[in-house]
Amino acid sequence: MFTLEDVLIGAADGAASDTDAARFAGMVFRGAAIDSRLVGPDELFVALRGEQHDGHRYLAAAFERGARAALVRRDALDSLSVDGAILLDPRNLPADASLERDAPLLIATDSTLDALHRIARNHREKFSPQLIGITGSVGKTSTKEAVGAVLARHFTTLKTPRSYNSESTMPLTILQLGPEHEAAVIEMGTYGPGEIALLASIARPRIGIVTNVGPSHMERMGTIEAIAQAEGEVIDALPDDGVAILNYDDERVRAMTSRTNARPFFFGLDSNAELWADQVVSHGFDGITLRAHYQGEAHDLTLPLLGKHHAYTALAASAAGIVLGLDWIEIADGLKSCGERLRFITLPGPAGSTILDDTYNASPVSCIAALDLLAEMDGRHIAVFGDMYELGPVEEEAHRTVGRHAAQTADLLYVVGERVHWIAEEARAHNPSLDIHQAPDKPALAAMLQATLQANDYVLVKGARGMEMETIVAALTSSDKE
Repeated sequence: MFTLEDVLIGAADGAASDTDAARFAGMVFRGAAIDSRLVGPDELFVALRGEQHDGHRYLAAAFERGARAALVRRDALDSLSVDGAILLDPRNLPADASLERDAPLLIATDSTLDALHRIARNHREKFSPQLIGITGSVGKTSTKEAVGAVLARHFTTLKTPRSYNSESTMPLTILQLGPEHEAAVIEMGTYGPGEIALLASIARPRIGIVTNVGPSHMERMGTIEAIAQAEGEVIDALPDDGVAILNYDDERVRAMTSRTNARPFFFGLDSNAELWADQVVSHGFDGITLRAHYQGEAHDLTLPLLGKHHAYTALAASAAGIVLGLDWIEIADGLKSCGERLRFITLPGPAGSTILDDTYNASPVSCIAALDLLAEMDGRHIAVFGDMYELGPVEEEAHRTVGRHAAQTADLLYVVGERVHWIAEEARAHNPSLDIHQAPDKPALAAMLQATLQANDYVLVKGARGMEMETIVAALTSSDKE
C-alpha cells in the first residue's frame, strides 16, 4: 500500500510544494492500475497516453470500478470531464487537507509514466526484500513462476503477475511491495536499449537472472549483440554483493560476468556449470524430470511444465534457491508446486483431437521448443504456424529455421500469413513428402483443420501476438462443443 502523499511527491518531481504533501498521508491506496478494466476499489488509476490508446478517455470507467484517484497529464486537463472531481496539483496544493471521501481525485503531473516511475522508485526504497530481476529473450515468465514457487517455500514472496514486465506494468508490481515481503521476483522485458536499465533502477535487484539471448525483437534491436547488451543491463545494475545467475550454455550470457562485480553463478546442461543437469526426460503433459548436480551431489527434480527446454527453467529457479539458502527439499517441493503452465494450454479439439494452444507469442527458439514437445506426443503431429514478428534482418532465416525443424517433427504443416511461405518452402525442401497447406486467411485455415482432424491428433497452434492465432483455437474448440 502507498499513500496520497507518496503520489503527490512522485507527481511533483521535486517541486518545492512536496513538503506540503505530508498533509495528505491519511489516504491509502491498495494498488495501482493502468487498465480501467483492472482497477480495484481504493486503487490509483494511472492514465497513460500511447500511440493507440489514451487512458484519459477511461477515467469515468476507472472511477466506476472503485478507483479513489487518477494520475492525469496537465496537458489533458482541459479535455477532462469527471463529475464532482477534485483537482490536486502538487505545484499548488490547497491549504485544507480534508477531502470528501467519495469525491474522485485528479492528480496533475507533466508525464504520468514518469510520475509512476518516481512513485514506484520511492516506494521500493522503503523495503528491503531479496529482490530477483529476471530477463532473457525466451523463458522469462516461466522462470519467474518457477523462482517464485521455489522461494515461496521459505519466504513470503511477491512476484510479477501475468507478464507485467514493461516500463508501464512492472512498477505496478513494485507498488505491491509491503513490509511482509521477504523476497520479490520481478520480470523485466525490453524492446530497446536502456529499458531494462530503467526497470532495474526502479526495482534495484540484488540478484539477476538472464535466461538466454535470442533473436526476439531483432526488428527493433538490429543485431543479436544489441539484444545481449540490452538484456545484460540487469547485470549492470547489481550491487557488488549481489549475484548474477547466468545460463552457462549461452556464450553471450556467460560473457556478462565482465559487466559486474557481483558473484557469478552459472547453470546449464554443461558439466562445467556450477549447477548443471543431465537425465532430462519429458513425460508429455506430466512435465519433465531431471537430475541436478551441485557441489558433488545429485538431486532428482520434477517440474510440471511442458517440454525438455524447461530444464533451464528448473535450473535457474534452483540456483535462486541455492543463492538464498534454501535446502534441496524446499527447492524440489517448490518446483513440483509450480503448476503454472503459462501460455501453453491443452484443449479438447474436434473429433477427439487435442489442441496445444501456444498462441501468446512466437520466436524461433520457442517455436522449436514447441515442435519438440509436439513430437513427444503419441499421435499424429500437426503444426499450425502464423508469422513471427520483430525479427528484423534475420526474419527470413528465422522462419526457415522453424521450417527445417517442422520437416523433422510434424506429420502435417499448416501456415497462414505473409512470412510463413519461408516456413513452408524450407519444410518442403527438407521433407518433400510432408503434407503442407498454406491458407489464405485464418477462417479458411480453421475450416481446413476442422475437415482434417481426427482422434489422437495433436495440433500445435503458434504465431506472433499480432497474428491473433487464438482465433483459430477458438474456432476449433467452439466447434467441438457444438
